[in-house]
Amino acid sequence: MVSGNQIRQKYLDFFKDRGHTVIPSAPLVPENDPTTLFTSSGMQPLVQNLLGQPHPSGKLLVNSQKCIRTQDIEEVGDNRHITFFEMLGNWSLGDYFKKEQLSYFFEFLTKELGLPKEKLTVTVFEGNNQIPRDNESAMIWKDLGVPEGRIFYYGVNKNWWSRSGIPENMPVGEPGGPDSEVFFEFTQVEHNQKFGDKCHPNCDCGRFLEIGNSVFMQYVKQIDGTFKELPQKNVDFGGGLERLTAAVNNDPDIFKTDLFWPIIKSLNIDYEQNQTEARIISDHIKAATFLMAEGVEPHNKGRGYVLRRLIRRAVFKLETLGFPALHDIRTVSESVIKTYLSLYFEQRHLYEIFADIGAEVDKFQSTIHKGNIILINQKIDDEAAFNLFQSYGFPFELTQEIARKKGIKLEKAKFEMMLKIHQDLSRTAGRGMFKGGLQDASEITTRYHTATHLLHASLRKILGDHVSQKGSNITGERLRFDFSHDRKLSAEQLGSIESLVNKKIDENIKVEKLEMKKDEALKLGALAFFPEKYPEVTSIYKIGDFSLELCGGPHVGSTGQIQKIKIIKEESVSHGVRRIYATALFPQK
Repeated sequence: MVSGNQIRQKYLDFFKDRGHTVIPSAPLVPENDPTTLFTSSGMQPLVQNLLGQPHPSGKLLVNSQKCIRTQDIEEVGDNRHITFFEMLGNWSLGDYFKKEQLSYFFEFLTKELGLPKEKLTVTVFEGNNQIPRDNESAMIWKDLGVPEGRIFYYGVNKNWWSRSGIPENMPVGEPGGPDSEVFFEFTQVEHNQKFGDKCHPNCDCGRFLEIGNSVFMQYVKQIDGTFKELPQKNVDFGGGLERLTAAVNNDPDIFKTDLFWPIIKSLNIDYEQNQTEARIISDHIKAATFLMAEGVEPHNKGRGYVLRRLIRRAVFKLETLGFPALHDIRTVSESVIKTYLSLYFEQRHLYEIFADIGAEVDKFQSTIHKGNIILINQKIDDEAAFNLFQSYGFPFELTQEIARKKGIKLEKAKFEMMLKIHQDLSRTAGRGMFKGGLQDASEITTRYHTATHLLHASLRKILGDHVSQKGSNITGERLRFDFSHDRKLSAEQLGSIESLVNKKIDENIKVEKLEMKKDEALKLGALAFFPEKYPEVTSIYKIGDFSLELCGGPHVGSTGQIQKIKIIKEESVSHGVRRIYATALFPQK
């Protein structure tokens, strides 16, 4: 078996040899970005660079990005859907374009990975009434040796990319463009499933697996609704490491790759007889382990809610198999850490994560007890089943079993319909979230973002050098800043911190952007939230002799532009982590 580690390294080396700079994976929890819960693609941390801001590492970049996607969590259980994955990515920021990108990827697949040409199928944009058919990409594929019968054309729903989706939804000034996907064709599918008569690359029969997508940022929307070509054309490529590993090993089940199989084996169950359960348990605990390693804790909203749901789904599947949930979840989590040890984890994570998992399993078992009491004392119907699931994470299958004992039949189809409506609403909200906030670098969020630098430095001056940033969230109404500290702040301390921040704002200190090697910046005393996410040559923001931080966000030119802030709340987030909320009265235009 060819390992995922080998493929990851081959990919990074391939593009490094072609002039690309290897940049580190950004954290799963985005820094200073209220617009999305998790990093879900390689391009997400590079949005500002794709929009024109220079990257300190240059125009040619490559990495393997840790990603979390939970929109399709209910799909996990088949042979290809997962919530945590690594996305291999390469970018050209105004350098090469279609010919080089498609040639590079085809060479990597066929020569570096040895995939047979006859098993590759590609898709390109078919065009619409505003944007022409992407004949250029089709011709490049033909010149590379892909026969015409293996080149498929699709519309904006499949082969177009912009942050806002299809062209009709794009605001004026937003860039977008056609993309070209590559699919690997398997000769067999699980359970000897037959292919449909109308099988094509984008169908779900299992014959084809998408292994890479090259996005060509080629157009910008005009005020009259038309599109014109961008002067700087960018390439944004993403390919799932787990899927590429499955293709190289010619097995459509990504759970049989070395990125999952050791985790599956730790369950010590018959995989062929319990495929769905084994896939859900291994996937969910893998994702949960990565999230907890970055400080996410189970909660009833936001990131914590996603984590809680992952753990609880895994617990339920374990208990349906008759296994002791706490023991086996810890075993699976330990296997995840060992699989990625030294790459993404340290040994210390094992003990920290075990404590959080144990507490959450106990809470869920208590929830199951409460749910049973609720169901005993109320009418059981489809709506009650969904409300219990949505409010408490109470599994539908368990409600169904209790109802069956009372002679009541609950329809899974009705539950799934209600769940789909809820998911569609969530996806719509998620797309809306990603459009705004700090990623748009609005004037207000830029001021708040710069204010967090002053707040961080002030906290260290007043409380001590043990203080370090643990996270932040910025909206147009306020800033939220998480930091390490082991006790509640007094009113006097909060007053001193607020006064110091406002003093530095009054001094109207110049905010300077410097670029230097990361190691040199850290030696100079520059602070960094997740320093490993920054490239070797990175941006540092200096505010006089008061603040020095590694950062990739937008900043004001001088502190006087921020306006004074007011601390409105201070609270505990978790053991050893506190949170401050602050707001300001900005002049309105």
